[in-house]
Amino acid sequence: MACVMDGNGRWAAQRSLPRTAGHRAAETTVIDVIEAARSAGVGWLSLFAFSTENWRRPDSEIAFLMCLVRRVIRKHAPLLHARGIRCRFLGMTDPRIPPELAGDIADLMTLTARNRQMTLTVAFDHGGRRDIVEAARSLIRSGVLAEAVTEETFAAHLPFSDTPDVDLVIRTSGEQRISNFMLWQVAYAEWVFPQVLWPDFRAPDFLQCLEAYRRRERRFGGVLPNQNGGTQA
Repeated sequence: MACVMDGNGRWAAQRSLPRTAGHRAAETTVIDVIEAARSAGVGWLSLFAFSTENWRRPDSEIAFLMCLVRRVIRKHAPLLHARGIRCRFLGMTDPRIPPELAGDIADLMTLTARNRQMTLTVAFDHGGRRDIVEAARSLIRSGVLAEAVTEETFAAHLPFSDTPDVDLVIRTSGEQRISNFMLWQVAYAEWVFPQVLWPDFRAPDFLQCLEAYRRRERRFGGVLPNQNGGTQA
């Protein structure tokens, strides 16, 4: 499963607060959703926290986000480790990322590397197109012949290549965009777009989205057999 955590700025604007207040309020949601996913038996959870395009935001907002992420990591690392959650960060290539934050992220990944209860991937400084370009470069550097390139060999050169395809993406706030998020992995994902803004999103909302997914019939471009022995589109 994956979540595009959208609506922090609008949540703050509705309350006549600075955008940073929305980011701060989102911390509770992040922990609530992680706990809900783990309790529901979700083995892989990805959260879209900061995109390659988010660097275009005001410097003051970016600086706040960097400090906030560092504080959240330091505060919740013991809980995540105790829950058996392996933490990974997808992206993290831009030199503008503060070295102190990069160090805390590296420490968290090392601390939780052997955990297997759930894998939490935080997409931070992430861009789906960039990942695909980097995979293509890796194939070329490896000397793989064009005729030998398959979906499987290509996927093996993506970052965290052991990550399975995403089954369900939840994008809060009602917006309906992919936003350059894990483009390869979400190719056949189901999407749910709850209207609730991310800082107000809680475990019951998460479970409601999960139930909506369970009611869907996944066809992957094919057809399903009907009760009369034929197929239905």
